Amino acid sequence: MATPGIKIKSEWILALALFSLFFGAGNLILPPQLGMRSGVSWWQTGIGFSVSAVVIPMLGILAHARLQGDMFDFSRKVSKGFSLGYCYIVYAISIALPAPRTASVTHEMGIAPFFDSPALLTSLVYFSFVFLLVLNRSRIVPLIGKWLTPAILIVLIILIGSITLTGEGIIAPTLLDNPFSEGLLEGYQTFDAIGAVVVGGVILISLKREMPDIDATQRFRYISRAGWLAGLGLLVLYAGLILSGALMGDALNDGLSRTEVLRQMSARALGYNGNLFLSLLIALACFTTAVGIVTGTADFVQSRFGNSKFVYRVTALVCCVLGVLMGQFPVDYIIAVALPALMFIYPLTIVLILLNALPPDWTTPRVFRAVVFTTLFFTIPDFLGSIGWPQLSQELESWWPLQSYQLGWVLPAVAAFFLFRATEKPPLNTTAV
Repeated sequence: MATPGIKIKSEWILALALFSLFFGAGNLILPPQLGMRSGVSWWQTGIGFSVSAVVIPMLGILAHARLQGDMFDFSRKVSKGFSLGYCYIVYAISIALPAPRTASVTHEMGIAPFFDSPALLTSLVYFSFVFLLVLNRSRIVPLIGKWLTPAILIVLIILIGSITLTGEGIIAPTLLDNPFSEGLLEGYQTFDAIGAVVVGGVILISLKREMPDIDATQRFRYISRAGWLAGLGLLVLYAGLILSGALMGDALNDGLSRTEVLRQMSARALGYNGNLFLSLLIALACFTTAVGIVTGTADFVQSRFGNSKFVYRVTALVCCVLGVLMGQFPVDYIIAVALPALMFIYPLTIVLILLNALPPDWTTPRVFRAVVFTTLFFTIPDFLGSIGWPQLSQELESWWPLQSYQLGWVLPAVAAFFLFRATEKPPLNTTAV
């Protein structure tokens, strides 16, 4: 049943917009290689990948709907200074890594196989169009929901259906030691938890402008329903891509890069036309993600400078210029550069999403601070390992729970939540007797 005052069609449009904003470059190139390496354990890897790339991001959208605010509110209970620092770090990472990566993937998958043109030219043209759409932000939701996303779905269905329904692939043994945890960590590279924090604010602002007559409760229900519809679509497509990679694993070499796996998988399944379909898919899926990231960043900076339209335009321009400069590098290089940043910021983002998704009276500022700083402390070993100093992490692996899976922060964060929640003083009853 649709939210009162809102048409069912509008909910589907928002769900499609959310889907397309999440389903970007990382979401497309990561699952096939993951499925190829998972082999018979593809379903375990798929569950792990879906936790970090579907469940957590959709909870992030739910948290935005509950807060009815912007990204600054996500960590405001820790302190205003911490929240401001977190916002700037996340936006800096977003415009420096996942946004440019969409242009890089577009070039490697959709341009380089067909045209002898430099990556810098692709990046320049790509972010020029991103900039134009970001400036026309009032049409973001209907444009993406009505036109771009259906095209993405059609191409994906053709690609996955050609492999899973008509292919004769044999699923090989797994090459992974811990399929679930490796799938979970690979989901970090989608940046979708960060994307939920960034893009959720874009959706909320657009919704307030386009539907000013609905109240906060209606917006919560509207965004929540659309978010879970988008999550269901992502879950089905991830499963299809991972299974497709597993079915093609016996025919592909293990040493192939992520983009090469996807390109060869498409060529074997659909021939030359498969690469043409894939080119269209790349252009659509990557582009919508870049638009969402740049718009979210510009919204935030604008909100810190008196909602100045000039600041919004300048920020969007700076983001796109940085996108042009970084987007000319190879995909594998950008993924390698992103790892330390992800090992530092992703666990923190996950706990902030979970805390904000819970009822407000469960998560007082004291609980927030305890969980956040505990998480930050226990991510230090994994962060140091990602920058070439793995000694601390290796020493902890033999006795610290989940450290061998690079998830040593999970149990301490959970323990901090329940400990400080249990010792929280109940509010004074000031009601007159």
